[in-house]
Amino acid sequence: MTESIVDTDKWVKGKVISNHFWTESLYSLQVEASINPFEAGQFGRLGLVINGEFVARSYSFVNMPEEKYLEFYSIIVSEGLLSPRLAELKPGDPIWVFRKGAGFLTMSQVQTAHNLWMLSTGTAIGPFLAVLKTDEVWKKFSKIILAHSVRSFKELSYRPLIQSIQEKHSDQFIYVPLVSREKHKDTVHGRITTAIEDGRMSQFTGLEIKPESSQVMICGNPDMVKDTTEILKNYGLKDNKRRIPGEISIEKYW
Repeated sequence: MTESIVDTDKWVKGKVISNHFWTESLYSLQVEASINPFEAGQFGRLGLVINGEFVARSYSFVNMPEEKYLEFYSIIVSEGLLSPRLAELKPGDPIWVFRKGAGFLTMSQVQTAHNLWMLSTGTAIGPFLAVLKTDEVWKKFSKIILAHSVRSFKELSYRPLIQSIQEKHSDQFIYVPLVSREKHKDTVHGRITTAIEDGRMSQFTGLEIKPESSQVMICGNPDMVKDTTEILKNYGLKDNKRRIPGEISIEKYW
């Protein structure tokens, strides 16, 4: 019955390897599935058959293509159809994975510059973590800044991975944790947009976002992407397009 609902030319049946909870609502799924080659920074799609219907959503790959298992970082949306069910999955459970990755937050799409700014909110840090695991990004940029904005300190997930990146690339990497609803030591209080506008982002990093020296990748909720893009355009940065290269690369998939 399930097989007849799913288009197996486009989807492959995978198996859950692990389901790690960072908080009561944030979790990372590791999945074993044989999908087509993709680039670090792209997103895939996960699906389940729920009440006789196939439900699928897009999720960024946290893993590099060459890693053994696929990894997806998600949050439980209480009114959502899929995310609560994904959160309930256990090792060995079946899951459908779209065969092809998609998206443009990849090194092949971003121009070379001195500084690379990765600006993210919530689970949208996922594609940047995948890119930061690769060798290519460290050869392409002299300084790489990862800004991750969340509501509470406990939502700053993947700290062990980020710490390992800091240790390996201490001369190149700057991590900027932002917390909007709490004040916490060694974090920036507030949102990414506010921190850019009032100068605290530059103060924390010792760098400025300028079109002549910067490439900026943005991934987050739609309002954050829109507002941040508008601020950066006021600084003289332009959209990065295939035919007209610029400095701002964004992802829109929800």
